[in-house]
Amino acid sequence: MFKNEKAFTLVEMLIVLMIISVLLILIVPNLINKGKDVYEQGCDALVAVVQAQADAYTIEKGSPPTSIGDLVPEYIREDQKTCPQGDVITIDQKGNVGRVPEGS
Repeated sequence: MFKNEKAFTLVEMLIVLMIISVLLILIVPNLINKGKDVYEQGCDALVAVVQAQADAYTIEKGSPPTSIGDLVPEYIREDQKTCPQGDVITIDQKGNVGRVPEGS
């Protein structure tokens, strides 16, 4: 009656599900850990952009900015004063840009 029907057996389906499960177990934790690296690199890039704008301010005004507020709104936007994960971008008296971790 069912001699010519082709289908997967229960064992074949279980093997496929096991392989998919193992791949998910290996891949998902690695993806979760990459999020922190992306935010760190994004914050480093934002610090570099703000440093470039501080240098432009120094060239145009003849003296370095004394605070991050000196750059807003002409050189940077208000939202560029902090990194996405919350680190605060600061400028020292010499015009060097850095960041302070959130909560410090």
